[in-house]
Amino acid sequence: MAIEKKFITDGVRNVRVEKFLTKELKRAGYGGMDITRTPLGTQVTIFAEKPGIVIGKGGKQVRQLTQDLAAAYAIESPQVEVQQVQNPNFNAQIMAERLANALERGWYFRKAGQSTIRRVMDSGALGCEVIIAGKLTGARARTQKFTEGYVKHCGEPSETIVEKGYAVAVKKLGTIGVQVKIVPPDARLPDTFDVLAPAPKQAPVPPAEPEEVGEDEFEDIPDEEYVEER
Repeated sequence: MAIEKKFITDGVRNVRVEKFLTKELKRAGYGGMDITRTPLGTQVTIFAEKPGIVIGKGGKQVRQLTQDLAAAYAIESPQVEVQQVQNPNFNAQIMAERLANALERGWYFRKAGQSTIRRVMDSGALGCEVIIAGKLTGARARTQKFTEGYVKHCGEPSETIVEKGYAVAVKKLGTIGVQVKIVPPDARLPDTFDVLAPAPKQAPVPPAEPEEVGEDEFEDIPDEEYVEER
């Protein structure tokens, strides 16, 4: 298989696995996954707000997930590891799911969007953006955007330091798409620089004065014997 085709195949597989885990682990507060090849197989790391639900009673749920990943998505020797999300307010996928759930429960979209922004920013994030698109108030679909702080939209920083999450809210008028972008507080922005305090200046050291040699010191030095060369 050509290397280009392998990259495309792995990317499509990762998207399918992401959709599968998002649907299966919605109650557990699914926050993303990471797939890494190892000498013993494929390491699948699942981040969740409630890891106990992912593992299940006696590990039943995680064993079922392992079998599904191997059978349906052709993952070679999957080894599933579950990690708890330390701060859910910095996880874009979890916040997107919470926002979609609030919309399904009848929250007004402006209140839900502003509440999400405020919760993320109060936790110390550098920036947050919420985009809600669909039939919000009437028969015609439209898009509403809420932004606060610093959020990159282009270049490499938008792919490396910006956390992105997507979710869908199903309502009577139709489906509403939700997108959340978060810049965590520990993100290193490319235009950030540190100003260091100047080093303290040291006083110049005066040059050492040459020592004076007295006449008495030359008396002990023997005269060299001159030998004429032939």
